[in-house]
Amino acid sequence: MEMALDEINIRDHGDEVLDENYKSIKARCKYCAKIVSGFHRLKLHLAGIRGNVTPCSEVPTPVKEAFNAEILAKKSFQSSQEISKSIGRFFYEAGIDFDAIRSPSFQKMVKATLSPGQTIKFPSCQELKGWILEDAVKEMRQYVTEIRNSWASTGCSILLDGWIDSDDISSFSRNFDAMLLFLEEILEEVGVENVVQIVAYTTSDWMMEAGKKLMDKCKTVFWSIDASYCMELMLQEVTKIGWIEEALKKTKMLVQFIYSHATVLKLLRDAFPEVELVKSSKIKAIVPFLTLGNIISQKNGLIRMFQSSTWQTSLLASTSEGKGMSEMIKDESFWTEALMAVKATIPLVEVIKFLNGTNKAQVGFIHDTLDQAKETVRKEFERTRFCHAKIWNAIDDTWNKYLHSPLHDAGYYLNPTFFHSSNWCLNVKISDGLCSCITGMAEDRRIKDLITQQIGTFDFLSSKEILSDISPGHWWSKYEVEFPELERLAVRILSQTCNGASHYRLKRSLAFDPEGENDIAEDVVDSMDEWIVGKGENLVSENTQLTWMDLDLE
Repeated sequence: MEMALDEINIRDHGDEVLDENYKSIKARCKYCAKIVSGFHRLKLHLAGIRGNVTPCSEVPTPVKEAFNAEILAKKSFQSSQEISKSIGRFFYEAGIDFDAIRSPSFQKMVKATLSPGQTIKFPSCQELKGWILEDAVKEMRQYVTEIRNSWASTGCSILLDGWIDSDDISSFSRNFDAMLLFLEEILEEVGVENVVQIVAYTTSDWMMEAGKKLMDKCKTVFWSIDASYCMELMLQEVTKIGWIEEALKKTKMLVQFIYSHATVLKLLRDAFPEVELVKSSKIKAIVPFLTLGNIISQKNGLIRMFQSSTWQTSLLASTSEGKGMSEMIKDESFWTEALMAVKATIPLVEVIKFLNGTNKAQVGFIHDTLDQAKETVRKEFERTRFCHAKIWNAIDDTWNKYLHSPLHDAGYYLNPTFFHSSNWCLNVKISDGLCSCITGMAEDRRIKDLITQQIGTFDFLSSKEILSDISPGHWWSKYEVEFPELERLAVRILSQTCNGASHYRLKRSLAFDPEGENDIAEDVVDSMDEWIVGKGENLVSENTQLTWMDLDLE
């Protein structure tokens, strides 16, 4: 005889008992006398569901089946609700008409993702407009409230872009007063006491001037430029160095030559099946440098390709263009310069990949990360005829002019990842940056004095070991509560990003994943994109033409 779900009550099958310390109420099974941590666990125990609790061996079969059916029905209902909510979020984020839920193609697409035997109940248009939307709004409001409440301890960064909601702030170009008024309104809305920095999206003169005026007017807020953008500027400056520019131009010619001629492209396909010389990436700016490294890795194969009888007997090999390319491939100096160009640029590429690989706060890491890149460059050029000084100058010029902020110095000083390291280095510039942050961020003279005193008292090197899975800001809030003023300063600094709005893909929609990994571009840059050469008789088909990316080297 089956027992109806609405007839079964868990308290009819177990008794409340106090644990031995009289601190919590537990449940005792009426059938086997086993004590579990609560009535929910007792229900699992009686239903025979393994995992968190041992199944009861004495429970009558009708009772076991009734509880099992109840649990499975609840799980099915919750699963159906989650699916409906997920579909709803997709519709809201993409701005899709609710009537599309009736589309056979949409339903077929979703069903194609299900496991064999799994079914789905699609929400109705009315549900998308009703409880699902209400739930999404409630969830977003809760998230916004939690974020706003966190600003009191972590502070926040305002990320500028070419638009804010429906307002395009690029229209403020060269109108300093309008920009300052706009920024002041934003600061008032967020609460100036919550704002640690403003991260701008451009290095244009008018924007830099607006930032300077804002900091003069609002002493507690720092101004910086999107770090990823600045790193790309560094790459551009390094690329202007004569021999690096020459190596990139020659490699551009090589790629353009190979993919523009069917004869050479066939040789490439035979030598490197299913391999493209042009490397794809989600970060468009680094594609040329990854491609350069890829070509160097294929050096021997490319040399053999141009030495093959197939190439030498081809009509193209006898042309001036073909002869020139063949001579360049044989020239060891070409490969030497190309290798040095890679060694000069890949450390900066790695910094860009680091910045774009996560949404986690990077203020405490950018200083050391860039220093490590510079040190890698120095070591690479120690025993060659190439000089690293020009590369360093190009990096430092962009760092000092656009990217550097006192927050980066203080972030390095306060990051336990580094002060626990034997390589931790304290110099005048870092100390000055820390002092600037204390002066700008501390509320009054008494707080400034307390922070200064606590920095003098706190023994960084003998402090507790940092855990690999904990962020620097979390480390301070968890371990250094005995230094409350210093802790608050450290948490606010170490909780900030170095990236601007473009990194987070902040569009006028709900499509922002605050916890997930993010990319600077929406899609991988296809190696075929923007590489098409001009039409001509010797070009391969439209589907296989591509050229070297326009590097703006002229």
